[in-house]
Amino acid sequence: MKIEPTQEQDDTARKILDAAFIVHRELGAGLLESVYEVCLFDLLLSWKMDVVKQKSFPVHFMGKEIETGFRTDLVVNNQVIVEIKSVEKLMPVHDAQLMTYLRLSGINLGLLLNFNVPLLKQGIRRMVLSHSRGELGVRGV
Repeated sequence: MKIEPTQEQDDTARKILDAAFIVHRELGAGLLESVYEVCLFDLLLSWKMDVVKQKSFPVHFMGKEIETGFRTDLVVNNQVIVEIKSVEKLMPVHDAQLMTYLRLSGINLGLLLNFNVPLLKQGIRRMVLSHSRGELGVRGV
């Protein structure tokens, strides 16, 4: 069973991508992930979006809650997780990281953004959490 994003989530994702294109156009490729994160965060805040940087999520393991289980780069409108990279090439481990974040957070829409590319559209992966055959999975869009 697919958990399709709501129209509101899709609108939020579009605004995030609009902001990411502006950041990439202004800064270009080759900087540290933290620079892109701060710039994207500031721009989204200026657009009156609800953005949390380095949001910590607990992990539940064997009946215990581990407070700082993982941190996402950005969570926007409590609806979309944004993971920022500045790498030569996105690898399967980056997809797996975002998939795990989606599954454990309960948020079903994520954007994986690699800013270290000549054209940002080459570095975008939109992922939607889905349930199929009783297993969790993510499909890239």
